[in-house]
Amino acid sequence: LSVEEGQQAARVCALNLLSQLKVVCDGDLDRVERCVRLTGYVNCTLDFAEQPKVINGASDLMVAVFGDTGRHARAAIGVSSLPGGVACEVEAIFKLK
Repeated sequence: LSVEEGQQAARVCALNLLSQLKVVCDGDLDRVERCVRLTGYVNCTLDFAEQPKVINGASDLMVAVFGDTGRHARAAIGVSSLPGGVACEVEAIFKLK
């Protein structure tokens, strides 16, 4: 995949996170006080070094949805494989009101 396609995959991961977060918040995302940390795993070769650019797809979405509340600490990690051969996986920690 290109970096741009990876960013889109990371964005889809973030949308799935938001979907689950909405369930936890009983449908009210205003209960989110802060996106504390986001960790992204990028399925890549040993010579690939653009993991942060790929995970920007998820990070940028959090800021777009929550504004400053969506700014977070982050790690972008390259891995040799992910379950199902997916391009990336994203996890997040949120603080709720």
